[in-house]
Amino acid sequence: MTRTSDSGDPDSGDPDYPDDLRGPAGTERDGTGPAGPSYRHRAVLVLAVAALAVLVVDLATKQLAVTQLTDRGPVRLFGGALYLVLTRNSGAAFSLARDYTFVFPVVTVVVVGWIAWASRRLRSVPWGLALGLVLGGATGNLVDRVFRAPGPLVGHVVDFLSLLDEQGQVFPVFNVADMALVSGVALAVLLELTGRRRDGTRHPGDTDPGDTDPGDADAEDANRADTDPPTDPAGPDADPADRDRTDPAPDQVDARPGAGAPGRDHG
Repeated sequence: MTRTSDSGDPDSGDPDYPDDLRGPAGTERDGTGPAGPSYRHRAVLVLAVAALAVLVVDLATKQLAVTQLTDRGPVRLFGGALYLVLTRNSGAAFSLARDYTFVFPVVTVVVVGWIAWASRRLRSVPWGLALGLVLGGATGNLVDRVFRAPGPLVGHVVDFLSLLDEQGQVFPVFNVADMALVSGVALAVLLELTGRRRDGTRHPGDTDPGDTDPGDADAEDANRADTDPPTDPAGPDADPADRDRTDPAPDQVDARPGAGAPGRDHG
């Protein structure tokens, strides 16, 4: 990449630029999160807004489901593609592992703590969105675990969305937090597979050839010129006598002032 003297460029070599904002060796910026305070603030803002939006929508829809669907049969929507049916889930997302309710609050706290730690070096907006979806979904279900019956840390999560069947026989009943969790994890996996990292860099092997910086080609040409052997001015097929006349050896040159090669008339 082309190096510049602008202090806003993490590769500029500016000693005042924080080391934690420079890309690791062997990486290139992917354009989604170049290092720098403004990009970090933007990525963290996306994370916070996404998490807060998921949490608010999840809690509001759960409360609405409890209020409107208690003691009521399934509500059929979109010709049976979606049903609204109130259920209480003691397991994980999509009603998995119902016998281990007490484990999930602990796992959620660990996940939230890891996201908070990872956000310190976050420079990528897509990663901010992925982590925000996971954080919002995990926090939404954690609220149910802590505050809903039958008690703290073993509360049952409110689920109310069922696809293609009113009792969740085709697909487990879920909620908004579950959707956010799965979407965030899927986005994170996609970013990893495409070589994009949380600090806004990506591996050179995963970059688009069309994104090559012209300065890289100039640098490559200069390096090639430094390493290529010198060209013989007489040509590879020249007669040895012609080559000697063209480029006499140092020991054949008279070192006296005004003297030339032996055998020549300096008259």
